Amino acid sequence: MASAAAGSTLLPLALVDKCTGSRIWVLMQDNREIVGTLRGFDEYVNMVLDDAIEYVTVGTTQTEVARLEQMLLNGCNIAAMVPGSEASPFREPAE
Repeated sequence: MASAAAGSTLLPLALVDKCTGSRIWVLMQDNREIVGTLRGFDEYVNMVLDDAIEYVTVGTTQTEVARLEQMLLNGCNIAAMVPGSEASPFREPAE
């Protein structure tokens, strides 16, 4: 019984490992979002991103604040991550 369930189980670090080398969208615990290529991570989910773009959201307005060749994110501040994102999916409010 346990072996059948183990075959379909995907642990969090295994999922992050599958994203290595691809674009990801990272939501931080504050009002920041970062899009970049995941180059590596450790067991604390500290991440190294290449070609990173940082966005800050204030109210309903999102502003690009930085473009960095490489960035190190502290895993303690990451709230969520979305694999395969080429750009921040933030949409302007409908008029």
